[in-house]
Amino acid sequence: MAVLLVVHHTPSPNLAELLDAALTGARDPDITGVDVQVRPALLCSPVEALQADAYLLGTPANIGYMSGALKHWFDQLLYLDTGALHHKPYGLYVHGGNDTAGAVKSVENAAQAMGLRRVRPPVECIGTVTKQHREACTDLAALVAAELMDA
Repeated sequence: MAVLLVVHHTPSPNLAELLDAALTGARDPDITGVDVQVRPALLCSPVEALQADAYLLGTPANIGYMSGALKHWFDQLLYLDTGALHHKPYGLYVHGGNDTAGAVKSVENAAQAMGLRRVRPPVECIGTVTKQHREACTDLAALVAAELMDA
């Protein structure tokens, strides 16, 4: 069974809403053959990360950057990766109080350096989480999970 690893840093109610919406999409009953594993970024082991087949990443935008927790996750993998991440799909959602651009850019730079393949542009939410943001997270996660069907 293919593994979708949801790696997140969820310190706020806004991010909890986005994570819940994403998990709804990733666990859609029409998506079969995919085991969805959920790990806080600071608790996700490098072994878990290297064994996964795809990733859904969630982070706040902190001072124009991804969270330190997600950065730590990437840092753990940087020197261990021997090509194991190359071409694996990933999706990203980001919440910020007034800007998400720096956080998105930092995650995309790290993902590109490791050879991950973005399945669609990130879901960016600034301020209050709306129905459209939740739906976008649900759709993003379902798309990443569907990439693994019959894999």
